[in-house]
Amino acid sequence: MGKAWKFGNDIDTDVIIPARHLNRSDSEYLAAHCMEDADPDFAREVKTGDIIIGGKNFGCGSSREHAPLSIKAAGVKAVIANSFARIFYRNSLNIAMPILECPEAVAGIEHGDEVEVDLETGAIKNMTKGTSFQARPFPPFMQELIKAGGLVPYVKEKKKNA
Repeated sequence: MGKAWKFGNDIDTDVIIPARHLNRSDSEYLAAHCMEDADPDFAREVKTGDIIIGGKNFGCGSSREHAPLSIKAAGVKAVIANSFARIFYRNSLNIAMPILECPEAVAGIEHGDEVEVDLETGAIKNMTKGTSFQARPFPPFMQELIKAGGLVPYVKEKKKNA
């Protein structure tokens, strides 16, 4: 269970991790600057297990992998949005950053609500309001990829066991 951090529509990768911070790629540094242009307090106050709630087209803009990496490194458990930019979607799953599309949850969760997400079933619960939502769960192979820690560790494990 974590706190919901709600952002609007069209949150682009330059808002997630501003370009001025792309001179370094270590995850701790990126986490310290995650979402700072949208909410200057985010990186300082976000806790492990918190959830980002976005509107439509979350992660639009450039194709940099730094954006989902900064979110994951900040301790965010999942991003729930109406929709995601396709390259952000792929980059997120490649590094095992869970993202769920669920417009009903976006509409029913406010900033600061306590939210619980079951990544295996897609169940989303707003513990503050006592409401539940259902996102489409990841298929089993994608759940394996996330559990493995991303695409590269997943492929290495598959090759080792082949």
